[in-house]
Amino acid sequence: MPPRAGQPRAMLCFMPGVAFVPALLVTWSSAAFIISYVIAVLEGHVEPLVPYISDTGTKPPESGIFGFMINISALLGVITMYIRYLIIKKQNESSHFIRSSCNMFSLCIGLMGCTGMGIVATFQTVRRDSFLLLLHAEHLLRELSVPSVHDIGALVAFGSGVVYITLQSIISYKSCPQWNTYFVCHIRMAISVISCIAFIPMIVFASKISMTKIDWTPGEKDYTYHFMSAICEWTVAFGFIFFFLTFIRDFQRVSLRISTEIHEDS
Repeated sequence: MPPRAGQPRAMLCFMPGVAFVPALLVTWSSAAFIISYVIAVLEGHVEPLVPYISDTGTKPPESGIFGFMINISALLGVITMYIRYLIIKKQNESSHFIRSSCNMFSLCIGLMGCTGMGIVATFQTVRRDSFLLLLHAEHLLRELSVPSVHDIGALVAFGSGVVYITLQSIISYKSCPQWNTYFVCHIRMAISVISCIAFIPMIVFASKISMTKIDWTPGEKDYTYHFMSAICEWTVAFGFIFFFLTFIRDFQRVSLRISTEIHEDS
């Protein structure tokens, strides 16, 4: 936030704007999804027609890239959400448009989503085909090394993310017209509604899939469920990206400062 009058500037280290934070989050997250998808398709690890996002980061070399970039995205998400929390807190001091507990609750939900992203990136789905062939196994295991942990992380990430952007949309309306335009609020709410609508069938269709695999081909059993669930997953994921894109203008009007004080031992 801008420094208060009378504060010594020698004690401050501030930036004229932090719009680069959500911009970097949007750019980096988009690159994480696209790069891992392109590599996985070129390597023949997934079919190009709408695979699950996690399936594009299952095998080397894309698995390492996916895990690294998604972890960085989770960190950028934490920073972006915390700055957003500070912005609303500062605005609310003069306007009093929401309860402070609502702002804190929204931040906590957002941090839960970022934690889920970290779990997804760390506990990746792993095909065991090569491992079993090395051991001369008679049958292939179905697919995953830690499916429950990965799935829980994905559910937390997507579920918390949908709740977070919905809360932020409501807060945006509460802050109109002083701190937001209705046009931006309408965009945010539209993205939230689309993400909410896509989240429900994503879970429903995924629950109907009776087998666990990566290399899906049209016509297989449960392929329709997989296809519809994957479309919804990509919709929700890019819904988050487009939502954070709307933060850039708000962050342009904000400066952060770091105050350093040295206390000598008495």
